[in-house]
Amino acid sequence: MPIDVASARGPAGRNTRPAPGRPGLAETVEVSLTFDDNRLASLVFGQYDQNVAHIERRLGITGTALGNHLVVKGAPEAAEKARRVFERLYARVQKGGTTLTLGDVDGVIQEVTLQGNLFPSAEIVADPGREQFEQIATRKRGGVRARNVAQSDYIKLLRANELVFAEGPAGTGKTWLAVGHAVSLLEQGHAERLILSRPAVEAGERLGFLPGDMREKVDPYLRPIYDALYDFMEARHVDRGLQTGIIEIAPLAFMRGRTLTNAVVLLDEAQNTTSMQMKMFLTRLGENSRMIITGDPSQIDLPPGQKSGLVEAVNVLDGVEGIGRVRFRDVDVVRHDLVRRIVTAYEAAAHGEAEADRNPNPRRRPLA
Repeated sequence: MPIDVASARGPAGRNTRPAPGRPGLAETVEVSLTFDDNRLASLVFGQYDQNVAHIERRLGITGTALGNHLVVKGAPEAAEKARRVFERLYARVQKGGTTLTLGDVDGVIQEVTLQGNLFPSAEIVADPGREQFEQIATRKRGGVRARNVAQSDYIKLLRANELVFAEGPAGTGKTWLAVGHAVSLLEQGHAERLILSRPAVEAGERLGFLPGDMREKVDPYLRPIYDALYDFMEARHVDRGLQTGIIEIAPLAFMRGRTLTNAVVLLDEAQNTTSMQMKMFLTRLGENSRMIITGDPSQIDLPPGQKSGLVEAVNVLDGVEGIGRVRFRDVDVVRHDLVRRIVTAYEAAAHGEAEADRNPNPRRRPLA
């Protein structure tokens, strides 16, 4: 993938040139890239060049794509970062040959930013394909790489600890990555069973009587876990695992009295557990097993005045050896840009209400 020269020759044959402009304005450079494969280049640019437009907004550059050729203009640092992003995206589609999502693009931008902060420029030029974020791999999806630092830290904690708490808002990948990690352990033979659980608590509304047998009654509560399973495993393997008991999906109430050995155990929506339920669940951990507990403390659906088992557990168990904890923030949302903005707006509103509670009459001047 040659990079064309514009004036002064830079590293690896890369050429840049100051774009025409008025004296005194910030310097602008132009970087020209030519990819070897037109089809792969189209995957990098995205449908209707949506990936190029996304990178333009994120990095403050302008990009013009034509065929397998791309011209990037912007401030020197931003243009250089954009060049590395496009090179990394091209290397990724060369390996996988699949369509890139905007989340994948965001992940590469964050990875390149982190790489630039950790390594000297000479090292980056010498090894432009150096990967920083952790990944999990399953037979169906292949390698799934973290899209931000928090997700990368989460994967590291999952590998290093027997019990991991993951807290944070919706859309940060807490449950999805946990299921992917559990499936990878099952496929690699590090676990014999996969047990997935969730408290059966309505999200602020009463559903009333649900018809059917026990599995049909609890399925609506566990549907997000099913969705993640089918993302990481072939449908026939999921169905066979459910039939043979290798994969078990059950409401939290069914965990009492059990000892879960040689298993990966995942508790989702843990913010809706009571203190008693959380203690009961934590003490189910058996020999050669791992436990992952995920939840969002800002979306507790328990009756008013009832303490969340997740909130209590992370405080009680803070600093206990063998337990990892990761906290996702609104900036770590990867589901959709609008979801990130929604979460940020709600957190800002909650913060404003807290400030108002501490100062109920902010306009009143202090007495002289």
